[in-house]
Amino acid sequence: AAKRLRESGKLETPTDADVAKQTIRVTLDRKRRAGKTVTIATGFQHTPETLATVAQALKKKCGSGGTAKGAEIEIQGDHMTRVKGELEKMGYRVK
Repeated sequence: AAKRLRESGKLETPTDADVAKQTIRVTLDRKRRAGKTVTIATGFQHTPETLATVAQALKKKCGSGGTAKGAEIEIQGDHMTRVKGELEKMGYRVK
């Protein structure tokens, strides 16, 4: 169904927006995680492949696991300052 919509032009294929134009919000979350802290970066405008590579780079820098879901990246643990610093080095605007 999605392929038909994409071919007819009603469903846009995701594209990568310019890194400097994206504002990323980095927060900590403990809800629905059995009390464990997770660092969440939201607001990405990338294709799933590009988002996965950004998530992989952040996970390596933090030395922990995580995932890329939708337009957000989850990193296990409290790595808020490190994630903010790495995203700023990559050229993102971070709040």
